[in-house]
Amino acid sequence: MPKPIHIHNLSLSLPHKICFEDFSIQIPDASRIAIIGRNGSGKTSLLKILMGYLEPSSGDVQGCQNLRIGFVPQIIENNETLSGAERFNQALTQALSLDPQLLLLDEPTNHLDRHQRSSLLRLLTSYSGTLILVSHDHELLQTMETFWHIDQGKIHVFSGDYEDYLQDRQRRRMSIEKTLSQLNKQKKDTHTALMKEQQRAAKSKAKGEKSIAQSKWPTVVSTAKAARAEETSGGKKSAIQDRKHSLQEQAFNLRLPEIIIPQFSIPSSARGDHMILSIANGAVAYVEGKPLLQDINVSLKARERISLQGANGSGKSTVLKAILDDAALIRSGDWIMLKPADIGYLDQHYASLAPEKTVFEIIAECLPHESAGEQRRHLNDFLFRKNEEVNVLVRQLSGGEKARLCLAQIAARLPKLLILDEISNNLDLETREHMIEVLKDYPSAMIIVSHDEDFLKAIGVEQGYQLVKGRLFRV
Repeated sequence: MPKPIHIHNLSLSLPHKICFEDFSIQIPDASRIAIIGRNGSGKTSLLKILMGYLEPSSGDVQGCQNLRIGFVPQIIENNETLSGAERFNQALTQALSLDPQLLLLDEPTNHLDRHQRSSLLRLLTSYSGTLILVSHDHELLQTMETFWHIDQGKIHVFSGDYEDYLQDRQRRRMSIEKTLSQLNKQKKDTHTALMKEQQRAAKSKAKGEKSIAQSKWPTVVSTAKAARAEETSGGKKSAIQDRKHSLQEQAFNLRLPEIIIPQFSIPSSARGDHMILSIANGAVAYVEGKPLLQDINVSLKARERISLQGANGSGKSTVLKAILDDAALIRSGDWIMLKPADIGYLDQHYASLAPEKTVFEIIAECLPHESAGEQRRHLNDFLFRKNEEVNVLVRQLSGGEKARLCLAQIAARLPKLLILDEISNNLDLETREHMIEVLKDYPSAMIIVSHDEDFLKAIGVEQGYQLVKGRLFRV
């Protein structure tokens, strides 16, 4: 049996931030650990330190050197011959061929369809070694036993199942909300006390100066008495100021994830229950007479939302391109569709964002008739508040920030139909919650491509279509 892995005072600092500090833990054999946290918090870097690919700023890891380690990095989808799912399966097969005692996986389910996800979950459930992975996948996280949550420069360890972790997280949030409320009251009381003490001290000083001026006290005694009064007042004010600073520091250290609450202005065209998309006996081809897909029958009303499901390579993207009126496709059958300008499209790579434009420029284009103040207010709703957050280039944004900016785009334009293509991939828990909060209240129609059943349920998608062998079926 392999010996436990020991992590001693591990820290990782980057030029612009501290990822985590002073992390120490012992990892027994056969542990099942999920590393979770916000995008950019240092999760992948921690995996690389365990693998030996990255040197920590301080501390060390002992016990990995003598283990057979399998490592599958995050697979990025691109235009190469193999799909993301195919390249992941290839990398996983290679890692497992080592018969690893320690298996490290970075976002392993990102490009997998439901069948592939189920196969991976079965494989990982039967894996007998130590498993450490980075993931935001709810279903996968439910199979883990320990969670390392990287937050505000610390790694917090939670033992238990994922539902217990989420409940604990909610309890901690409620506790923080209660504490912040109490701190705010104490800060107000402290400020009031400080104002009263300053007023009392000012009155006392004025009274003393008047008494001295009228020679009611002997000069030496009166001067000493005034000095003692001023010293006492200064001590009281100093104590109150110290209390005020302590309360401010406590409030600063209690970071509460912010909630996005957009204000949707519903145009008259989005109201009602009229049909906005109808496809009857449809077929799609790139070459005349050689349909890739057929028997497409879809209907969608103005405020309806449906899912489009199917295995990787089944043709989901082709259906979306046909609805978006892609000129490379040949359509047949009866297609009643919206104009492309009335359709919003959001994918996991955030292709709608121009990388060399600033956050403000992106939204200014969406709201050309609004004042700069109104454009800033709209960005404020999506948590872009400081000048440096508003004026940053898109290419410098994190994945979570890009997701929020895309949501801000959509809320500004409010297309009659919103198409979402695998957008829940790569989202940390906080950004995922932002996405859900916006989409569940979105007032227009939606078509969602996703393998994530929990995400679909959270945004209220209860019906949809399945692509099987080139044909579309209602599910």
